[in-house]
Amino acid sequence: MERYGENESRKKIFSVSTQHYTFAVKSFVELVKKLDTSEFEFAIREEQTQKIIDDVINMNSEIGILYLSSFNMPVIGKLLRQNHLEFHELISCEAYVYLWKGHPLADNERISFDELKDYPCLSFEQGGNGSMYFAEEILASYPYPRIIRATDRATMLNLMVGLGGYTLCSGIICEELNGSDFIAVPFAPDDAHPGETMKVGYITKKNLLLSKVGKIYIEELKRTLSLGKADGLS
Repeated sequence: MERYGENESRKKIFSVSTQHYTFAVKSFVELVKKLDTSEFEFAIREEQTQKIIDDVINMNSEIGILYLSSFNMPVIGKLLRQNHLEFHELISCEAYVYLWKGHPLADNERISFDELKDYPCLSFEQGGNGSMYFAEEILASYPYPRIIRATDRATMLNLMVGLGGYTLCSGIICEELNGSDFIAVPFAPDDAHPGETMKVGYITKKNLLLSKVGKIYIEELKRTLSLGKADGLS
């Protein structure tokens, strides 16, 4: 109808594909508030890591948001190079344990791997071969004695409350979207379980000039991340 109807103009399209980051959703909300939704068709997709990369390759999304680390870089970095994609770092952060505020470990200043052994680690399902390298959670190579996989953020939060589960993340959370019932506590590495740095950023087609809307979204991302950093979460 938009393409062939009389006196109709097609809407401009802007799409983002992202790992399950509340800061990405928050930034998207702020972007949409600044624009006329009657002129645009917006889409934000929380997806598996491979699908995010595929969306940017196929231009289903202008921007893809994910993280790189020393562990996943050899695999994901090679995939990005092979498909002429570029990674643009936004922020660098250490690992945090994300859990329900009623969790027995919630009051700890730091949480070690040994302290987590009696609780299930929650991980977003990736599927396929090499899924460890595409994990959204940092320290994916650790030998977790208990692990539960989920596909969406709401289920993950329910498992944190119902089962005392936890996940390992950047520590940058958005209470406005997730509420104040969940907290991020710094992970305490040791000799047997060393820490790792997450480099959170976005991918685009190589040498792509971002659209005006894409530039606004990146600025909103930077602003949201800077507020998280100011709160001591990264």
